[in-house]
Amino acid sequence: MMKQIKKYALGLVVLLFLGSCSDSFFDLTPSNEISVNDFYKTADDFNQAIIACYARLQGQTSYYKEFSEYRSDNLYISAPTAGTQDRYDIDHFIETSVNGLLESYWANFNNQVYRCNAILDRIDAVNIDESLQQQYKGEALFLRALAYFNMYRLWGTVPVTRTVVSPEKALKIGRCTEEEMFKYLSDDLGHAAELLPASFSGDDLGRATSGAANTLLAKVNLTFGKWEAAENALENVIGKYSLTSEPGDVFDVNNKMNSEVIFAVRFNKTVEGEGHGMWYTTVNPEMENSQSDALKNCFTANDKRGELISWVKIEGANTYVLKKYYDTDDPSTLRVGNDQILLRYADVLLMYAEALNELNSSPTSDALNALNKVRKRAGLTDLQLSDAPDKNTFRKAILLERQKEFPYEGHRWFDLVRMGAAKETMQAVGQTIEDYQLVFPIPQTELERINNTSLLWQNPNY
Repeated sequence: MMKQIKKYALGLVVLLFLGSCSDSFFDLTPSNEISVNDFYKTADDFNQAIIACYARLQGQTSYYKEFSEYRSDNLYISAPTAGTQDRYDIDHFIETSVNGLLESYWANFNNQVYRCNAILDRIDAVNIDESLQQQYKGEALFLRALAYFNMYRLWGTVPVTRTVVSPEKALKIGRCTEEEMFKYLSDDLGHAAELLPASFSGDDLGRATSGAANTLLAKVNLTFGKWEAAENALENVIGKYSLTSEPGDVFDVNNKMNSEVIFAVRFNKTVEGEGHGMWYTTVNPEMENSQSDALKNCFTANDKRGELISWVKIEGANTYVLKKYYDTDDPSTLRVGNDQILLRYADVLLMYAEALNELNSSPTSDALNALNKVRKRAGLTDLQLSDAPDKNTFRKAILLERQKEFPYEGHRWFDLVRMGAAKETMQAVGQTIEDYQLVFPIPQTELERINNTSLLWQNPNY
């Protein structure tokens, strides 16, 4: 997979065709001389185009930090500095429609959609190996759904395109309804799960699988309150993956795509342009104060996961990095190569517990067993039904377990919103928020482009 992304970066046709496109939703045609009619002819053409879709994910790593970790009670920024004003505003719930991060990700996700649509528009009409045709189609459906799901979690319903459209037509596409949004996402992911293989190996390791599609489908179903559908999707994944022996093993850069990883954004520090800078660093752990007391204090002394949010000195440097994402610079590229794990088996187990809890009048042994598998790996004793005897108490137990399991992974804010705990949780850390702040303002640039409030309107109270 990384070799293929490297090919893309070195200048294959798809780079010229797709990579030169503007990130704007409305720049939907390439600004170069290569004709679309000369591309999308062979299996290799479509493989290059799919790799371009994966490559777009590498530019989305900050999304999970800015809009989930800093938005939540996990991380905070006490005062803005040069370059952090937009983050500060999001962290303190004072962002406006001209926030640069919101503008950037609206464009980024829509460009990802465009790349996927360009493939889906043509894949059925070409004469290539049927198994490859199904695979590429499934990958494009999965990646398009991932982009739209991330947009939905930020803004609610958004304009949706199922095919490449002209800039003129794009200006006439309005926000979809909640029902339409759910159908778009569930249809794409359900179809992707049918088309994609269960696993890949070799250079293809890391591509989207049926397990990834079912896991994301379950998360979509939970977000829309479709508990039984979430349970069904998760049952297609349970038993197909396994927890690593130790919590830290999941993130070991020498053991990528291990038994727990279902889908990750791949990086390779030894390949020029395929590594990244260290995500969380400090030069003085004593003075580092972005971690909230709520996060630091949620771990008991015997919880193995607590040490993963500690700071570790980089060998030969006056820099400390979060232990969870420890890596050292490659001597040639001077980059690190942690993959960004988006879906993993611990998430499946905790989502399964959540779905079962919402489906039943009181906690069940199956829900408890799923939760306790995650606790046991962390070194904790099993939770008993007497510890969480009712649905609400058990929901809180799941939410706490998710906070301890996934810090810095981009789940926390979205968990709080989905499980109805955002206002109460933020109030507990001194931040009063209103219902309208569960979503973000639509970027002003997009409102001005459409210039029609019957098609695209600002979210209330922004």
